[in-house]
Amino acid sequence: MTVVVVVLGVAVVLLVALLSAVGAGTLARLDGATWPAVFTRGATSFGTVLILAAAVTGALAPFLT
Repeated sequence: MTVVVVVLGVAVVLLVALLSAVGAGTLARLDGATWPAVFTRGATSFGTVLILAAAVTGALAPFLT
């Protein structure tokens, strides 16, 4: 059961990161940014969400064990 929860948690985090990257890229493109800048902003947003998820997981780990 624990494996299922972990897999679903990872899937949710990746989905949120992907949606965040697409949103950031879309907003950058609407703002008139070039395509390389759009991909850079999207990648930055994707990485930031993953780092935030890792930080929250690390902070909550002592309480979950």
